[in-house]
Amino acid sequence: MVSDGAPGIIKAIETCFPRSERQRCLAHRMRNLAAKAPEDLWPEFRERAAAAYQAPSRAIARELAEGLARDYESKLPSAVACFRDDFEACIAHLRAPVNHRRAVRTTNQLERLFVEERRRLKIIPNAFGEKPVLKLMFSAMIRAAERWRALKITGFERRQMEALRRELNQSYEEENELNRKPSADMRQKKVPSIIRT
Repeated sequence: MVSDGAPGIIKAIETCFPRSERQRCLAHRMRNLAAKAPEDLWPEFRERAAAAYQAPSRAIARELAEGLARDYESKLPSAVACFRDDFEACIAHLRAPVNHRRAVRTTNQLERLFVEERRRLKIIPNAFGEKPVLKLMFSAMIRAAERWRALKITGFERRQMEALRRELNQSYEEENELNRKPSADMRQKKVPSIIRT
């Protein structure tokens, strides 16, 4: 699931999709960083931040992040704090197959769809009503889905995604103690149904 940093959206994703990985939108994050860094330092900071976010692996991304934080902590404390904030969610896309990372690291495709619909709705008079507007939005969603389907999935990538799904499920079950066997004193004695009622 890809989202921006809105706390309500983050909470909704974590509540409704607890077994999924949450990816922080890197386009939004880079805009946040640009607002916190002065123009003269921004190009180098941007390159180093992008290198960390687009590293070959999460371990390398963490090393690059520590190097960036160490070098800029005194010069740009607010930019470094923003960079560190929710860093693991910013590099969640690095768990996906390499060919899929670009598609899952931002919400830009979805946002482009919303911008296009807003543009179209401005030229349509309100007299058309709800049904034609819903048809217009549905057709745009169909076109977007066709573009997204262009991403090919090989057998190897399918196995990678299945392994990731198993890893996420196992992590969720460990966090919530779903696989734990009840101890002898935790097991309830079997009670006949006559006594229960």
